[in-house]
Amino acid sequence: MATLSVQKIKIMRDFKITRNKGEWYNAQVTDSYGNKYQNYFEFAHEANDWIYYIWEKEDWFNSTNSQELLAKAIADLARIDNKLSINKIM
Repeated sequence: MATLSVQKIKIMRDFKITRNKGEWYNAQVTDSYGNKYQNYFEFAHEANDWIYYIWEKEDWFNSTNSQELLAKAIADLARIDNKLSINKIM
């Protein structure tokens, strides 16, 4: 008998742009991982652009194979260690 495991993916993306009289725009954004960011902008369109920048940067990271990136980084560090005659890590 085969079992099927289904994982629910919770999208945590959220944003809020607010402004009090006499202050700059307060932009708050949450990415899909639940990381929260905050920044201030003089103009609303700058706050909006920044939110999309955060999400687009996240999409790039999600499209890469993180295990492959990690393996390449470790291999590069090993090459640097060998070149500098430092103790081998691999």
